[in-house]
Amino acid sequence: MRIRELPADAQPAQRIAAAGPAALSDAELLALVSGQQDLAVCQDALTTYQGWVGLLRADDRALAVAIGTARKAAAVRAALEIGRRLVQEREDTRFQVRSPADIAKLLMVDMLALDQEELWVACLDTKNRLLKIAKVYRGSVNTAQIRVGEVFKDAVRLNATSVIIAHNHPSLDPTPSPEDILLTRQIVEAGKLLDIEALDHLVVAGGRYVSLRERGLGFSS
Repeated sequence: MRIRELPADAQPAQRIAAAGPAALSDAELLALVSGQQDLAVCQDALTTYQGWVGLLRADDRALAVAIGTARKAAAVRAALEIGRRLVQEREDTRFQVRSPADIAKLLMVDMLALDQEELWVACLDTKNRLLKIAKVYRGSVNTAQIRVGEVFKDAVRLNATSVIIAHNHPSLDPTPSPEDILLTRQIVEAGKLLDIEALDHLVVAGGRYVSLRERGLGFSS
């Protein structure tokens, strides 16, 4: 059904004013953002790409076809970028990491858009404040291909006292693999030699994350 055909109080713009954005469905939010009047088109796009993560990953041409026009697709791109920047504003203020969830929330938006595995390193100061997020590797994350020295390169240069490692699983399953656990052990041991503590290793996927430290995987008791 087209939005103009709905009763006035049932149209997304009126509902968001009356009840707030949380009251709207994903299709209604997408319609408002894109200007697409046909809710069925919006729902089909979300179904085809399996939700917001898929839309984030879609290329410009495919998104334009799914939403209706290049202009509507650009509006969706802009909205998704606003969401990404809202999350990353915390990075610019050097927020303090108090739990695995803090750094996971910061990284999750960008990592959801990745179609390959990447290994990122959050470098922290003595108060666990963020100094930098370094993207150190792209490709299959395993111990055979990653030089552990590269993991600590930026941390050494910035005189960081600790790091948190994170990588994504494009499969959308954040369950750590045996290779993830082995890599964690190697990073932890290397950190001890450099006097830079590896605080955690996070696997991010499908809007979720797993902390290997919390699971007791790769970290000595």
